[in-house]
Amino acid sequence: MTHQFLSPEWIAAVRDLRNEFPEAGSVVPIAIRMNLIVNETPFDADVSAHVDTSQGALIVEEGHLEGPDLHVTVDYVTARALLVDGNPQAAMSAFMAGKIRVDGDMAKLLNLQSSSPDPASLAFAERIRSITS
Repeated sequence: MTHQFLSPEWIAAVRDLRNEFPEAGSVVPIAIRMNLIVNETPFDADVSAHVDTSQGALIVEEGHLEGPDLHVTVDYVTARALLVDGNPQAAMSAFMAGKIRVDGDMAKLLNLQSSSPDPASLAFAERIRSITS
């Protein structure tokens, strides 16, 4: 079964997948605390989330952290291209077009982006693609 990217059903399905892939993102060499807003969504409101690797594992969850290293605002189409399709070229094009706004420690974001995912993370990403419509 597939779900629309960032819908409540999609978020719940991704949480369930985390249980199938507990080792995915279990060791991330870059410590970062990032708040994320996805705008221009097909929903009634923006989607707020955060990424936290400060404890060594990748945690992606709804809501915002207090005292993040950076804050990223991105449009829905670009967020899907980055987070589901794994298209890093989308990030560069969107950044140049002003569709990604970064406030805070951009060096940490660039370091995170340049790190190589482990095999379990690659398998997890493939499963996310398979449940996303």
